[in-house]
Amino acid sequence: MPAASPYPGHTLPQDAAPAPAYGQPAASAAAEEPADFPLPAPAAPAADVPAAAGDAVVPPHAPADDRPHLGVTPPQGTAVPPVAAHPQAYPQAGPQGHPGPAPADGTVMPAPHAHAHPHLTPGPEGPWQYDPWAASAAAAAVAAGAPAPAKVPSKGRILAGAAVVAVVAGAIGGGLGAWLERDGGMGHSVTLPQASAEAGDRPAGSIAGIAARALPGVVTIHVSGSGEQGTGTGFVLDNKGHILTNNHVVQPAGSGGSISVTFNGGQTAKATLVGRDGGYDLAVIKVSGVSNLTPLALGNSDSVRVGDSVVAIGAPFDLAGTVTTGIISAKERPITAGGKKQDGSDVSYVDALQTDAPINPGNSGGPLMDSRARVIGVNSAIRSAGESESGGQGGSIGLGFAIPINQAKRVAEELINTGRATHPVIGVSLDNAYTGDGARVNSDGGDTKGVTSGGPADKAGVRPRDVIKKVDGVSVHSGRELIIKIRSHRPGDSMTLTVERDGKEQDLRLTLGSASAR
Repeated sequence: MPAASPYPGHTLPQDAAPAPAYGQPAASAAAEEPADFPLPAPAAPAADVPAAAGDAVVPPHAPADDRPHLGVTPPQGTAVPPVAAHPQAYPQAGPQGHPGPAPADGTVMPAPHAHAHPHLTPGPEGPWQYDPWAASAAAAAVAAGAPAPAKVPSKGRILAGAAVVAVVAGAIGGGLGAWLERDGGMGHSVTLPQASAEAGDRPAGSIAGIAARALPGVVTIHVSGSGEQGTGTGFVLDNKGHILTNNHVVQPAGSGGSISVTFNGGQTAKATLVGRDGGYDLAVIKVSGVSNLTPLALGNSDSVRVGDSVVAIGAPFDLAGTVTTGIISAKERPITAGGKKQDGSDVSYVDALQTDAPINPGNSGGPLMDSRARVIGVNSAIRSAGESESGGQGGSIGLGFAIPINQAKRVAEELINTGRATHPVIGVSLDNAYTGDGARVNSDGGDTKGVTSGGPADKAGVRPRDVIKKVDGVSVHSGRELIIKIRSHRPGDSMTLTVERDGKEQDLRLTLGSASAR
């Protein structure tokens, strides 16, 4: 007999007989229905299975198949419906019980042995393989007196099924791989070490401790009016609702604009203007109907030393409650700001504290705190490297300036009590064309008087064209610096001026007068 072809798609010769069912020869398949795939070599019939000639024997212990078509004998010559193959390939054993090659896709497995488990089918060499439909299919074929035709799914259906299996397997494998990568493997979860939550406040002198005490007393100010609007910062002075800030923060409100205040806790209230002074760049506003205010403690700016640690609090670019830290970089740094008005009434002269704590637009009016959470200055100005690319004001480069709190306190008290601040004066007019070292007093001419008659300078002996070189022993290099040194004092304070006249220097003692702000 010719050997069966080992490759799928080869057909047996017409006279090749299919494998017998349970050891009995079966009728030859019709010549017009050749097998689509080679059949395995017939297995040797079991010796202990009784069989009568021409009869098909079903093992008595085989359980009945519960499919509805079993138990009905089809007419002679009627083909039994094909049985679907299991989607998996089943391993086979070789002659010595070792695993052998799986049958080619579509190969019809032989019918089970009479003494085999009814749901196992023997391979070509005898070992059993799992096939739950084999017993029922064989019984139906025997009952018909003819072997069941071998029929397998089409190639397209096989490929489609394989694609589905591949997609599902890929998804499962990808998810499993991701899980293994993340959690470290089966039955293993990752737990990272972490410190437990810390209870209690930070030390009072730490940055966090200072911020915790100061933030409830710091507010963000929004101003609108006269086609302008702006954002700044302020801080609470007392339980009556008075808040100190910069004049240039509230200036857009004018006389008919609006001012709103937002506290650190989120509460918002309307504010009214109490008074402002452009010469000192300070203003006081007031809120009403707000309870549980937290006034900030005021320090003494005369006690500040270069190198002291400081904390700045404000709302840079409307980012409320921003805390930055640095040191006092310098003291008595003469700066001016403003100057948009022709008469110069909006120019502020400040003998400032310089700090490298980052200060940006929106920080104006906020407190500069010392290491004991006391206000030692009012953040007011910065020196910028230039305007930003968008045309707005540039940011901090570590050169920030604050009005000393001793000066701010005096002005705030005057604004609260009278609505106006006073400026100390010496009673002279200065020559702005002078480019030498110091500040030169104007000459008398026309309506201009270099020295005001009866004023503090006149009484002390200052004369026109005198050059003022020092104030209380500290050199001044310009008229601007002289004004700043004078403004750092109170009206009524005494000071010593060192003047140069005809190439000689002399000291003159005077008492500062007072003038109301314009």
